[in-house]
Amino acid sequence: MIRKRLTDAQKAAMKAREAKRLSTLRLINAAIKDRDIAARSENNSDGVSDSDILGILAKMIKQRIDSAKTYEEAGRLELAETELGEIKVIEEFLPKQLSQDEVDAAIQAAVAETGATSLRDMGKIMGILKEKYTGQMDFGKVGAAVKAALV
Repeated sequence: MIRKRLTDAQKAAMKAREAKRLSTLRLINAAIKDRDIAARSENNSDGVSDSDILGILAKMIKQRIDSAKTYEEAGRLELAETELGEIKVIEEFLPKQLSQDEVDAAIQAAVAETGATSLRDMGKIMGILKEKYTGQMDFGKVGAAVKAALV
């Protein structure tokens, strides 16, 4: 599903001669192909799943946020703008981000589902959240919220 959307977007960008958008879409497809090749070497002939692709996209956004911050600190605003533009293209293929209330409800549901009572159960909760909500929440921030819910 996501692969087809990416391919269609890449074709449209080629036809419209949108060089920056096309470049970003090619980077996304290259990252997915790299992961497909790695999956094939592990005897997974299907390649990566849509949830894996969402993980790849989330990682790409995080990398670009870090790069943009570094460029801004170095006074290279044109490079920072390029990174921020790439983020906007990548975000088009991610599902809608959950609100803070929805994140809190998901955490409470995962705690209830696992019967978690201590910080030792945090891995189980994060596993459930990543399985159900990949690409819909920032797991760096969610980790702190899960800790707070367990303490």
